[in-house]
Amino acid sequence: MATRSPGRPQRGPGIVGGPGAHLRGPKEQPRDPRGTVARLWSYLAAQKAAVAIGVLLVVLTSVLGTLGPYLMGRAIDAVMVDRDLRRLGTTAMLMLAVYGAEALVGWLEAYVMAGASQRAVMALRDDLFAKLQTLSLRFFDERPHGELMSRLANDVENVSNVLQSGVTSLIAGVLSLAGVAGIMLALNWRLAIVTLITVPLMVVLSRWIAKRTRAGFRQQQAFLGNLNGIIEETITGQRVVKAYGRERAAIDAFRVTNRDLRGAATRAQIFAGALPPLTNLVNNTGLTIVAAAGGWMAVRGVATVGDIASFVQYARRFGWPLNSIASLYNSIQSAIAGAERVFQILDEVPELIDTPASKALDVVAGDVVFDDVCFGYSKDVPVLKHVSLHARPGETFALVGPTGAGKTTIVNLLTRFYDIGAGRILIDGVDIRDIRLDDLRRKLGIVLQDTYLFSDTVMENVRYGRLEASDVDVVAAARIANADSFIRRLPHGYSTVLSERGSNLSQGQRQLLAIARAVLADPAILVLDEATSSIDTRTERTIQEAMLRLMEGRTSFVIAHRLSTIREADRILVINDGEIIEHGTHEALLAQRGFYHRLYVSQFKGQAVPM
Repeated sequence: MATRSPGRPQRGPGIVGGPGAHLRGPKEQPRDPRGTVARLWSYLAAQKAAVAIGVLLVVLTSVLGTLGPYLMGRAIDAVMVDRDLRRLGTTAMLMLAVYGAEALVGWLEAYVMAGASQRAVMALRDDLFAKLQTLSLRFFDERPHGELMSRLANDVENVSNVLQSGVTSLIAGVLSLAGVAGIMLALNWRLAIVTLITVPLMVVLSRWIAKRTRAGFRQQQAFLGNLNGIIEETITGQRVVKAYGRERAAIDAFRVTNRDLRGAATRAQIFAGALPPLTNLVNNTGLTIVAAAGGWMAVRGVATVGDIASFVQYARRFGWPLNSIASLYNSIQSAIAGAERVFQILDEVPELIDTPASKALDVVAGDVVFDDVCFGYSKDVPVLKHVSLHARPGETFALVGPTGAGKTTIVNLLTRFYDIGAGRILIDGVDIRDIRLDDLRRKLGIVLQDTYLFSDTVMENVRYGRLEASDVDVVAAARIANADSFIRRLPHGYSTVLSERGSNLSQGQRQLLAIARAVLADPAILVLDEATSSIDTRTERTIQEAMLRLMEGRTSFVIAHRLSTIREADRILVINDGEIIEHGTHEALLAQRGFYHRLYVSQFKGQAVPM
C-alpha cells in the first residue's frame, strides 16, 4: 500500500464507521435563487440568435392561441344573433387555420429552443468539468467522488430539463396570461374583472408553496449526491467489500441513505404535488364565477352569448398557463437547487494557480532542493517537519521508513499536488511555486504502486504519457519498459481494449505499462512510489530492469518497502514521524546499526541478511 501520512483527510466507503457515516445529513444552506437564475440565464443568453427567434415564435404562438376563443365567440354570435351561416363558415375556416398555424409555430419554437437550451447546457457541463480539472487534490480528498459525479450528471440534467422546455413554457404562459387578460378587458371589462378576481389568490398560493418546495428539492439533490457517493465507493471497492464479507453492511449503508433520500423527496413532492390541484380548484372556482356572472349579464343584456362563450374559453385558457406555471415552478425549484450545487463547484477557488510571474521550464537538469520544508494536510497536524535534502542531477534518492512517516508526502509536494506550509522546494534553483504547473508536471514522471489505466486500448494508455507520440514511439517505449513481449501476447496486441482500471491485466503488467508511459513522457525527474511492493520476485526483476533503464541519467526519488531494491541508491533517506532521521548509502546506514539497520534486518528474519 502507498504510504498514508497522519492527518491526511481520509475517505472510506459508507460502510466504514456505521452505514453511510460520512454522508449522512446534508446541511444545505439557503442561497440566492435570483442570482442563480440570472447565472443560468447568462448561459442561455449566449445563444442570442436562437433565443430571439424562439421568443418571437413564442409570441406568435401566444397570439394565435388567444385568437381561437375570440373567433369561437364571433361564430356563435353569427348564428345566435345575426343568423349569418355564411359568416359562420368563414369564421370556422379561419379558426381551423389559426389552430393549425398555432400547432406548426409551436413545433418550430420547440425545435429552435431545444437546440439553444442543449448548447447552453453543454457549455455549463464543459465549464463544470473544466473547473474540476483546475481544483487541487485536497478538494477531491475532502469530497465523495460519487457526489461530485451527481452534480455533473443529475444536477446538470435537472437544469437541462428546465432550460429545454421550461423557459419557453414560462414565457408562453406569461404572454398568454397578458394576451388573454387584454382581450377579455377589450371584450367586456366587467366580466374580465370577475374572471381575474382569482389571480391574487393564485399568486399567494404559489409563493407560499414555492418557498417550501425549493428547500425540499435542494435537500433531495443533496441526498441523491450522497447516495451516488455510496454507490461509487462501494462499486470501486467491491474487492474489499467481498474480501471482508461486508456485503450486508454495504446494503445497510445504501438503505439508510436511500431512506433519507426517500424522505427528502417525499417532502419535496408533497409540496410540489399540492400546487396543481390547488390551482385547478382556484381555476374551476373562477370558471363557476364566470359562468354565473356571465349568465346574469346575458339576462340583463350586458353581454352576448358569444361573449360568454369566449369568456368561458378564455377562463380555461387563463387557467392553463397558470397550471403550467405552477407545475413549472416546481421543476424550476428543482433546477435551481441543482444549479446552486453546480455553481458551488464553479465558485471554488483553486488552491494551486499560476501567477503572472510564473516561469516556463525549458531544459531541466534535475537539481532538486528541499529547504527546511514543513507541511500538514490540516493546519493542526504537521506531517513534514523541517525537511531538507539536495538531489543532484542524475542521482537516485531512496525514501524509506514506516507507514505514515511522510514519504509519499515528500513526492506529493515535489509534484506540487499540495503547496508547502513553510520553506522552499527548488528545481534547478527555481522555486516550484514560481514555475507554471503544466511545465513542472511535464518534467516529472510518476510511477505509482496503484497504476491507473483507462478503458481504452493499450496503445492509448501508454500514449497518455505524451499524447502527440507516434505508434512507433509507443512501441519503442514499451520495449524499453520490458512490456512489449506481454503486450504482443494479448488478444489484439496494442489494440487490446483494457477494462476499467486495467483489471484484465496482472499487477505486474499494469506496472510495466505505467513504466512505459513514463518512458514515453521522457521526464527529467522521476518519482517511483513503491512501484514493486505488490509484485512477485520474478516479475519484480523484470520491473527492476525496466526501472533501471528509465532512471538512467535522471534524478529519481524511489519509495520502497522492500529495502533490497534500493541498495544501489546514491543516497537513502530514512524518514520517521515527518523528519529525516538518517541518511547515507546502504552500506553506511547498515554500519551505523540505527533505525535503517533495524528496518533492514526485520525484513529478513529467519534468512541470511544480504549486504
